[in-house]
Amino acid sequence: METKVLIKYVRMAPRKVRLVLTAIKNKPAYMALSHLRFLNKKGARIVEKVLKSAIASAKEKKMDEDRIFVKEVRADGGPNFKRIMTRSMGRADRIVKRTTHISLVLGELSRPVLNHPKSSAEKPEVKAKKIRAGKKEEKTLKASA
Repeated sequence: METKVLIKYVRMAPRKVRLVLTAIKNKPAYMALSHLRFLNKKGARIVEKVLKSAIASAKEKKMDEDRIFVKEVRADGGPNFKRIMTRSMGRADRIVKRTTHISLVLGELSRPVLNHPKSSAEKPEVKAKKIRAGKKEEKTLKASA
């Protein structure tokens, strides 16, 4: 099962959006969202909104939240706005303001994604070594993922 979301006429060059989209391709949806939150790019804010919309659409289709992943992403060029900037000696330079159509497809895996932050599975115990004044002490801790 899959869900598709398309947003059109985004006022940003497709090349800039593709930089962000390659970072989230083939990742679980929750992991892709966390990556987008920490990317320092304008395109990340836009793609984050698109991904949230796709996740909401997937929930409406009764897809399992633990198994959703980013199956396909695309940034296609939309129509360009052409403007002219005057230059010296009667010349003119062309300014092209590009737009983008972003399409995002979410798919569903056959099994849940491991290490999902919302999973209720017990965390395994890990033995941590603590060095104190030259002596080694072992202490049992709960692993934090």
